[in-house]
This record gives sequence, structure tokens and C-alpha cells, in this order.
Amino acid sequence: MKSETRRAVSVILFYCALLFSLLGFAARMKMNFHGRMEISTTSFVTAAVLAAFGLLFLLFSFGKKA
Repeated sequence: MKSETRRAVSVILFYCALLFSLLGFAARMKMNFHGRMEISTTSFVTAAVLAAFGLLFLLFSFGKKA
């Protein structure tokens, strides 16, 4: 993969992580919803994993030039 493609993938992963963290925040704020803690915890964990992958792709994009 080219470094530009890796940077684009990292930006997409960061925005997906932001989306999942907002979803987790909204699930936590929702009142009278029985599965809110499971959904919010799963969303936050998914956001952390996507952000970690985004950071890896960003760091590897600064490596060698293709």
C-alpha cells in the first residue's frame, strides 16, 4: 500500500472510532434502556481498537516510501 492510502485509511479509522465513542456516549446517557451499559462498553472498546489501528496505519505511513 502507498503511504497516502495508509494515511487515508488511518483517517477513516479515526472517524469510525469517533462515531463509536459518540454511540457509546449516547447509549450511556439514554434513560430507561436496559442494555445501555453493554452497548456503551462495547462501543467504547470498539472505538479504542479502531483508534489503535488508525494510529498504527498512521505510524506505518511515515515509514518507507513506496
